[in-house]
Amino acid sequence: MTPEDASAYAREICGLAPVIPVIVVKDAGHARPLAKALVAGGLPVLEVTLRTPAALDAIRAMAEVEGGIVGAGTLLTPADVKAAKAAGANFGVSPGLTDSLLKACEDEELPLLAGTATVSEAMRLLERGYSVAKFFPAEANGGAPSLKAYAGPIPQMHYCPTGGITPRTASTYLALPNVLCVGGSWVCDPGLLADERWDEVERLAREARELRG
Repeated sequence: MTPEDASAYAREICGLAPVIPVIVVKDAGHARPLAKALVAGGLPVLEVTLRTPAALDAIRAMAEVEGGIVGAGTLLTPADVKAAKAAGANFGVSPGLTDSLLKACEDEELPLLAGTATVSEAMRLLERGYSVAKFFPAEANGGAPSLKAYAGPIPQMHYCPTGGITPRTASTYLALPNVLCVGGSWVCDPGLLADERWDEVERLAREARELRG
């Protein structure tokens, strides 16, 4: 997969809803009902972080939910890329970028939202052919004002900012011309998952769906 094709796919999925839920799954048995609740609430694009032993099994289960588009987050190595692809992930997300990670995603034909925190990193991706990236950690890196400033010199790069974003701050990001969507974990609060409150997850997803208006 070429960087240009990967960016086209990323742009497409980032346009499906204003929020991509960032999900930490500790119990793979929660994966299917969680995905169903999020999709029913209007958030079809899901990022499962590879931070728990249950993550790959969760991706496998979510990949079978109709209407869901499941990605693997926290990709750090080529081995992570291979495992995510084998589990059925449709795309990948990384906190940063390395040449080996980019090449692994291109070889495995796994579209990647590579993490960037600076203009130099964005320029590096643009030079390689990528025009969509993750901005991480968003709030710690200056938040919406930083991305607004980036739009001047590099308007061709578009972002999914993630990290510390809340329902209150999400709209500020979404109003920027270089932001396609945001990543947020508030719709998948660990307490809701532990209590299997899928109705509440769906309600929060519906609210998040309306953030763009």
